[in-house]
Amino acid sequence: SLTEIVEAQAGMWYIVPQFVGFLIFLVSSFAETNRAPFDLSEADAELVGGFNTEYGGGRFAAFFAAEYLNMVVVSGLTVTFFLGGWQLPFGIDPPTWVDPIVVIAKMSFFLFFFIWIRGTLPRLRYDQLMSFGWKVLLPLATLNALVTAIVVVAVN
Repeated sequence: SLTEIVEAQAGMWYIVPQFVGFLIFLVSSFAETNRAPFDLSEADAELVGGFNTEYGGGRFAAFFAAEYLNMVVVSGLTVTFFLGGWQLPFGIDPPTWVDPIVVIAKMSFFLFFFIWIRGTLPRLRYDQLMSFGWKVLLPLATLNALVTAIVVVAVN
């Protein structure tokens, strides 16, 4: 469960031993949420504006809200999987009423990061995106899984 994942990070957040996994997850999160530089299906900076030009009013608002809700969900997963959820760094143990504030603060940082990256990075061409995915991300993720499996077996 997600609660057990957070509780297992009491000694050390998973971002420390799995920094490469965190970077892979972060880049994949940009692709999952269709944020720049992976927003080829949307392409809102183009003349026609991607698929959103077909919708107006309430339907456009629903698509727009769903994109940002997806960013909130991915931010929550990032905080849960890699940043210790409601836990503070350095073993600080605040009262339980602070826990939701900690999670919201960490999620807000990632929401800001998503929006900042979208405004900073240019969109990749389709061939660059495919090359990056197949030649960089997939081998790096496979190597990360292999090294993690070897370390887990060796330690246990």
